[in-house]
Amino acid sequence: MPTSKENEDKLQKIMEIERQLNEIQDVDVLLERILTETRHIVNADAGSIYVVEEDRIKIKYGQNDTHLKELAPGEKLPYSCFSFPINEKQICGYVASTGKSVNIEDCYEIPESEPYKFNKNSDIMTNYRTKSMYTFPLKNANGTILGVLQIINKLDENGTVISFDEEDELFIGHFAVSAVQALGHAYLTSNMVKRMLKMAEFRDPKETYPHVERVSSFAMEIYDRWAFNHNVPQAEVQKYRDNLKIAAKFHDVGKVGISDVILKKTFPRFTEEERNIMKGHTCIGAQLFEPIESSLDVMAQEIALHHHDRWDGGENGYPGNIKLEDFSIRDGVVPKAEPLSGKDIPLSARIVAVADVFDALSHKRCYKESWSMDDSFEEIQNSAGSHFDPEVVYAFMQIKDRICAIQMAFPDEDYE
Repeated sequence: MPTSKENEDKLQKIMEIERQLNEIQDVDVLLERILTETRHIVNADAGSIYVVEEDRIKIKYGQNDTHLKELAPGEKLPYSCFSFPINEKQICGYVASTGKSVNIEDCYEIPESEPYKFNKNSDIMTNYRTKSMYTFPLKNANGTILGVLQIINKLDENGTVISFDEEDELFIGHFAVSAVQALGHAYLTSNMVKRMLKMAEFRDPKETYPHVERVSSFAMEIYDRWAFNHNVPQAEVQKYRDNLKIAAKFHDVGKVGISDVILKKTFPRFTEEERNIMKGHTCIGAQLFEPIESSLDVMAQEIALHHHDRWDGGENGYPGNIKLEDFSIRDGVVPKAEPLSGKDIPLSARIVAVADVFDALSHKRCYKESWSMDDSFEEIQNSAGSHFDPEVVYAFMQIKDRICAIQMAFPDEDYE
C-alpha cells in the first residue's frame, strides 16, 4: 500500500501535470498527452483515448508500452483512426452512452449479466493479453461527454498485471476534472482555427479541411521523427509540436487576399504577372499574424511566409529574405529580395514545405491528376538537397507508413 507521503508526492506531480496541460493549445496534442499522463499516474501498460462525435465514438490515440518496446528506437505504433456507433454492447460505447465508469478486473471474465462484452480479436491479432481495464468518461461541467479514456493492465513494481483499485479511481477522477477543463479550452482554440480556415476554403477550393489536416498531421509526424534523430529534449519537443500542429494549418491562409480571377484560374496557367501576384499569398498570410503576441504567432508567421523557399536558394523559391513592411497588399507583388536558403529558412517552414508538396502531388486538383503514392514519395526523395532540407526528407521517409495512414484517415473530396 502506498504511504501518505507517496500519495502526497503523487498529488503534487498530478498538479504539475495539470498546469502543463493548460498550456497545450491543440486538441489532438492534448488528447495524446492526457492519455500518456493518465497511464503514468497509475502505471498502466496500455490505453486508448476516444472522442464523441454525434452518435459515434472515434479513437484518436492508442498506446501500448509492451508493443512499443518491440519496435526500433524512434518508431511508433501504427497510426489508428476509426469510429463506430455508440451502443452499450461495447465497453467504450457503454461508458459514452451512460456516463458511468467501468472498472474490470479481467476482460476475459466479464459476467454475462453485463450489457457490454470484450472483443478478443485485437488481442489475438497483436498477441497481447488485455486483463485489467478502467474506462471512464471525459465529462464537462454540464454533463456533456467529450470523450472516453480507457487504460489497460496496471502493473505493480515487478511488472505483474494487477487490478485498478479505488485509490487509482480517486487519483484519475481528480486528474480528469482538470483534463476536461484543459480540453474545453483547447476546443475553443480549435473552433477559432476552423473558422479562420473555413474562410480560406471559401476563397480557395483547394484549401479544404482534409488538406489542412493532412498537412498539419504530416508536419507533426515529420517533426517527431526529426526531433528523435536530433536528440531534442522532450520538454522542447512537447511545446514545439503543439505550436506546429496548429501553425501548419495556416500555411496558405494568405490566399484569402488573392483575387478570384487568379486564385481560381485553371487554364491557361498563370502569366508571369499573375504568378508574381500569387506569390504574394506568403506575405499576406504572414501579415495576418501581426502583431506577434505568442510563440504560436511566430511559428504561424514563419510558416506562412517561408514554406515556398527552397533549401538550395534556387530561383523558384520565394519570397526570400524580405521585410514584411516592404510588401504592399494593394500592389500585391512580392518585392525582390535575396534568396533564403538552408537553415536560414525556419525549421517549421522546411517541414511544412515537404508536407505540403507531398499532399499536393498525391491528390487530384482542378488543374492536374493525382500522382501515385510511390511516385510522390520518390519526388520528395529526389528533391532532397535542392528543394527540401535533406534531414527533413530523411525523417519523412522514415515514417512512410504513418504518412500513408494519415492519407487514408483524411480522404479528399473529388475535384471536377
